[in-house]
Amino acid sequence: MKSTLLKIVVALLMVFTWQSCRISYKFNGAALDYNVYKTISVSEFPIRAALVYPPLQQTFENELLDYITRNTRLRTVDGNSDLEMSGEITGYTLTPQAVTEDAYASRTRLTISVRVKYTDNRAEGKDIDQTFSAYRDFDSSEMLTDVQDELCQQIAEELVDLIFNATLGNW
Repeated sequence: MKSTLLKIVVALLMVFTWQSCRISYKFNGAALDYNVYKTISVSEFPIRAALVYPPLQQTFENELLDYITRNTRLRTVDGNSDLEMSGEITGYTLTPQAVTEDAYASRTRLTISVRVKYTDNRAEGKDIDQTFSAYRDFDSSEMLTDVQDELCQQIAEELVDLIFNATLGNW
């Protein structure tokens, strides 16, 4: 009787202990103290690449602002702010990838590079000035004009994710 009661007590203790222990990870949220950081200023990201695709600037800027809005409680403002993000699109390149036996490329890579300057006006030593790159490959039988919008959207999403994690995500 004592051993059965002891087993029940131990089992109940294990259940309560297990339920009260939780490990929580937030991989898409910001690592910010919202008592300190309330505002962010995001400047335009002009295209400074040798090859220019004009819609890319708007695509990238919209994706960046939307991502910040969805994943933080920061208010975007013009002018003075707790955090500042600016930069430029520095690269838009096409390179052949898989070459066939007749010396023609069967795949082409579109690479986009963005230089980001991130300034933390509340804490020293957290500023970042870094270039981020991402790419997508597409079949060389496809015309760039047919796949360009979709590829730019996908690359912009990846770049924004990388930039967010390096700055606001504090990874």
